Amino acid sequence: MNKPKLSFWQIWNLSFGFLGVQIGYSLQNSNTSSIFESLGADVSHLSYFWLAAPLAGMVVQPIIGLFSDGTWTRFGRRIPYILGGAVISTIALMLMPNCPRLLAFAPLAMGAFILLFMDLSFNVTMQPFRALVADMLDDSQKTRGYVVQTFLINLGAVVGAILPLLMTWMGVPDEAAPGSVPPHIVYSYYIGGGILLLTVLVTAFRTREYPPEEFARYNDIRPEEETAPRPGFITLLRNVPQAMVRLGVTQFFSWAALFLMWTYLKPAITGVVTDHATGAVLSDGATQTWVGVLNGTYPIPACIAALFLGRIAARWGNKTVYAACLLLGAAGFAGLCLLRDQYALMLPMVGIGIAWAGILAMPYAILSRAVEARHMGVYMGIFNFTITIPQIVIGLTGGAIVKYCFDSNATWMLALAALFMLLAALSVAFVRDGSDTRQPNL
Repeated sequence: MNKPKLSFWQIWNLSFGFLGVQIGYSLQNSNTSSIFESLGADVSHLSYFWLAAPLAGMVVQPIIGLFSDGTWTRFGRRIPYILGGAVISTIALMLMPNCPRLLAFAPLAMGAFILLFMDLSFNVTMQPFRALVADMLDDSQKTRGYVVQTFLINLGAVVGAILPLLMTWMGVPDEAAPGSVPPHIVYSYYIGGGILLLTVLVTAFRTREYPPEEFARYNDIRPEEETAPRPGFITLLRNVPQAMVRLGVTQFFSWAALFLMWTYLKPAITGVVTDHATGAVLSDGATQTWVGVLNGTYPIPACIAALFLGRIAARWGNKTVYAACLLLGAAGFAGLCLLRDQYALMLPMVGIGIAWAGILAMPYAILSRAVEARHMGVYMGIFNFTITIPQIVIGLTGGAIVKYCFDSNATWMLALAALFMLLAALSVAFVRDGSDTRQPNL
């Protein structure tokens, strides 16, 4: 039995909370390296602090997916986890810029602890959104659902990235004493936390999840299957669909490239990016603000691309669109290594943004057709391994690579990102569409 077709605004509300979550995540991506550098961290140690995010995702997302698959409350299956994670995420965002005050004698340790706390809560909130789209939408609407989610994610990324710039335009200082977080970053985190909570409340109160009987009927789950003991995590892990395994290779290279950019963009352009009007090298504070602008640039073409991905994929196929997006991303990373003018650096972000749109939509559109509905949450969580493992690998090796291979020249880390994104595009050729690789019943 097919699920009922949802209107555009119903699909919009399914993922609206992701807008706020991405604002918080974007603030973290744009400012974490700067915050830790202001607290005394060396550039060769930055990748170690960034390990918090993938480690949290690897542990939390499969657990939340497994639990939410077997949960039903009067608030729904996924909504309780989304709402609870949002409250904790808001608290973490409020605490992060205050780590020097919370533990003055060891601000780096406090910052690392709060970063881990923040990433745990972000993952509790984010994971159910992927499964919620698959739960609520018929196969014919799933690509549209993930494209809308991609649009909202990128809109949130833009808002989160430019919040510090908006604060400076409003007169908030962008410089701080050594050992302190600049005020424009502090206020951006406060505002981002408030928006996160408000947007998640919209999803929580405007989405009605299917109760167990309807869910079973729409997904052709027989009564004996619903009441049978659920397979354990190890059993599920051993029976992952082949579509997930092959997508994992592409995911490894593409997310390794993104992790390199998030970690090393600021140190890579510090001391070399020049003011467009004068040609002078930007100050450290102005460079950090411009990093926020660049991180707010690539989600804009991603938003635009998301509006057309569904139609293009319907004509040319998910794989073709996915590979093309990743090739444009590889070209974008190469451009970051070659350009120096502050506005010229925005051009490569167009290619990276289109790649980002493909990465956020196409793998999930493929995977959602390959996974059995009653295990959707846990498999979406397991699929997150393909995002976290590359980040952990780069986090553990990035410091040694930049120090010993590239003589602490972070620009070469962006060149490495270009190579990884090219390999990701080539590996799409080995991915099979999920429609013909559906997971067997367990």
